[in-house]
Amino acid sequence: MSDVRQHADDIHEQFSDHLELSLEDVEERLTTLVDEYKVPIDEARRSVTNHYLEEAGLERDDISQGGSEAANIEDVDEPEQWIDITAKVIELWDPRSDSVAQVGLLGDPTGTIKFTKWAKSDLPALEEGGVYDLRNVVTDEYQGRYSVKLNSTTVVEERDEELEVGDDTSEVEGALVDMQRGSGLIKRCPKEDCTRVLQNGRCNEHGEVEGEFDLRIKAVVDDGIDAHEVIFDKDATEDLTGLSLEEAKEMAMDALDTTIVADEIMDDIVGTYYRIEGPTFGRYVLADEVAELDGPADAEQLLIRARSM
Repeated sequence: MSDVRQHADDIHEQFSDHLELSLEDVEERLTTLVDEYKVPIDEARRSVTNHYLEEAGLERDDISQGGSEAANIEDVDEPEQWIDITAKVIELWDPRSDSVAQVGLLGDPTGTIKFTKWAKSDLPALEEGGVYDLRNVVTDEYQGRYSVKLNSTTVVEERDEELEVGDDTSEVEGALVDMQRGSGLIKRCPKEDCTRVLQNGRCNEHGEVEGEFDLRIKAVVDDGIDAHEVIFDKDATEDLTGLSLEEAKEMAMDALDTTIVADEIMDDIVGTYYRIEGPTFGRYVLADEVAELDGPADAEQLLIRARSM
């Protein structure tokens, strides 16, 4: 089966209960985008999916994404994946929106992750301390922090057993040798509960939107043995650099170029030794506590080695 045909088959399966459409129609839409307009297949799939969502009057969380796979919390390192997890409810928080029924923290032996349960999902309430099999939940990401969302297709089954919760805190000590693309002054989607980073003014889910500015650093820290990917959110970036979001926006406005912010930050921090502590989300360490250390840093050689890993 061709790549386009497989994606068409998945989309057709997602919407077969909601719309009268043929597999051939779906494949034709995908083929037009991929062959005639040279759209990458993943972007073409999102575009076609969004078209059928609008036609059916559905939200993305209302449809299955072609089946979910069993996963541990530490395995969550990509948004928009459909997974099954077994987890304990560690803590519940007060929702900040009427559209959210519950929000809190889940844990399993490999770590912890935030969860959101939508009000419209009509799912049973989760209790603090309870252990649940959660099938067909969708992953999300914001500033390097991954989360899972429970929606109308999620199946919740309580388990009468204890579950040990692991500690996912990591400590990295080494030279900050590189800043990755997507660092500095960025724009995020303003839609409620989205916050995806825009690419050329487009959100992968909501299309062209007027983004909201944010500040972050995606860094590579070399400890002499391994290269670690570390994310500094807005607060951590401001603390590390002394540059506020408002100052960064003014700097970019004066220069008529947002990349100047990343360049300024890079000149300030690359080659410096740090001790960084924070939770691990997939392949990223999220910087919660940062201390600058004394020590020589051959940044050029470390950078060459870090990029080769």
